[in-house]
Amino acid sequence: MAAPQNYLAVIKVVGIGGGGVNAVNRMIEVGLKGVEFIAINTDAQALLMSDADVKLDVGRELTRGLGAGADPEVGRQAAEDHREEIEEVLKGADMVFVTAGEGGGTGTGGAPVVANVARSLGALTIGVVTRPFTFEGRRRATQAEAGIDALRNEVDTLIVIPNDRLLAMTDRDISVLDAFRSADQVLLSGVQGITDLITTPGLINLDFADVKTVMSHAGSALMGIGRARGDDRAIVAAEQAIASPLLEASMDGAQGVLLNISGGSDLGLFEINAAAELVADAAHPEANIIFGAVIDDALGDEVRVTVIAAGFDTIPQRPKAFLPGTRRGPASPPASTGNSTAAQGGTASGTSGSTSTVTPAATTPPAASATTAPASPFAAAAAQSRSVPATAAAPHSAVSAARSSPQPAAQPRAAAAGQTAGGGDNRDYNHDGPAPSRREGTDAGADQGHPPYKEPREAPRPSYAAPRRPVRPVADDDDELDVPDFLK
Repeated sequence: MAAPQNYLAVIKVVGIGGGGVNAVNRMIEVGLKGVEFIAINTDAQALLMSDADVKLDVGRELTRGLGAGADPEVGRQAAEDHREEIEEVLKGADMVFVTAGEGGGTGTGGAPVVANVARSLGALTIGVVTRPFTFEGRRRATQAEAGIDALRNEVDTLIVIPNDRLLAMTDRDISVLDAFRSADQVLLSGVQGITDLITTPGLINLDFADVKTVMSHAGSALMGIGRARGDDRAIVAAEQAIASPLLEASMDGAQGVLLNISGGSDLGLFEINAAAELVADAAHPEANIIFGAVIDDALGDEVRVTVIAAGFDTIPQRPKAFLPGTRRGPASPPASTGNSTAAQGGTASGTSGSTSTVTPAATTPPAASATTAPASPFAAAAAQSRSVPATAAAPHSAVSAARSSPQPAAQPRAAAAGQTAGGGDNRDYNHDGPAPSRREGTDAGADQGHPPYKEPREAPRPSYAAPRRPVRPVADDDDELDVPDFLK
């Protein structure tokens, strides 16, 4: 008779970067059972302090064990250089959790690489990451968004925990150290809420296949946690989980829901039923709800409810950043008679019924090409944070609006002057320079066959003779009157 084999699901938790390794240490500290812990970091000193079963120092040649310097591109390259070692430690896993703190270097850049390796090995891959606090700065927030977008494409399910929402769950007197510990605790709850359903036998038991049904190819997921004691504790905990500050959006429309209710040995069946009905009412009517109840005497009289909602119909995505050098409008302006400016910067001249001649413009440098993609999403995020958003162009002036051909986007003044064919005035006045003079409008009308605009001349002012001062007639007896000579 063959010896019995172990058919338990192999679950591995990978913490990458400083935040991920700290979360793994927290999970080991509280005694999370049934999983294997792996710590990956470019900081050799921080890695030595980890209690994980497997420690992997990546980027030894690139960073010399000194860290990624908050550069996600360095973290990504370090993970790529040790891809084979990562694959070796992940072999045989049925489920892989990738946990990291987004916004830094190693976790932000290396987490997508680890997730890609895990998924290529056939493991159910779940990402559990945190979004940085606001006080950590805008640069880390921008890098975190790029890292989350990159990780979402490499995992089956991604759970994003906003650290700022933790402030709504804590006291105002909380220290920075305790705030980061709270973030580690939430990462622990996200992982533990799923693994307990598989590894811990309960009143209502679940297996790995049940969890895989909900989490496989589910996309983004939301997680809520609730705890309560006393009367109606299960219902109160379920209400807290549904309205948890950790939920960035409502769980309405979720096609898949994982519900884990944990409590002491006095946890009643009717309590479980009431909490489950409350969660079911908040989800989609046709949602697949995977439900489990776990008995944990360490909780005492407390009931803990963990809700993970996934499988939304539509996941809102942010518009891609508009990179400098790309065109938002059509590739080329419509054809028209008369003189027109080519879209690529060349000139074209011709009349109705004749063949147009196109003069090619100078070759556009590769750096300004719209098809040139950045090396990685992290480079794009860095370029976006350094660039200044372009303001909307001012409307065309009356002179440029009268042109027979549409004008391209604003061009350098020197280039615009050299793009006129046949003496036509096709310059674009849509810039910050002075407005066109009336003389320029006169020339443009004459070149296009319109009657030239004649500027009205000012009429001469009428001249009037100055009034003469009346002269008193000279009396006969006024001999001594002094009369000027010119009046005599």
